[in-house]
Amino acid sequence: MSSHKVEQRRISHRGREFHFVSYEAQVANERRGQPAIPAMWYLMNEGKRRPVVPHVPGQEPIELDGALLRWVDEQVFGGTLPARPARRR
Repeated sequence: MSSHKVEQRRISHRGREFHFVSYEAQVANERRGQPAIPAMWYLMNEGKRRPVVPHVPGQEPIELDGALLRWVDEQVFGGTLPARPARRR
């Protein structure tokens, strides 16, 4: 029996909404040549899922959201936002 509790996060970023779901770890299946997979957060998009970051039970939401957004910036938008120039007074 599994003790993994599925969690979900919906985050709006750069005018788009991103839906993440946690999935439990999977043991390796040597017969099929499938490696073990740790518990992970996945981005859900058009019926498919992409692994994002490891799922850490009890992780603070602000820390988790930061990790998910860094991944989105790098993998979806191709890098972080450019730094804003300092305002002149």
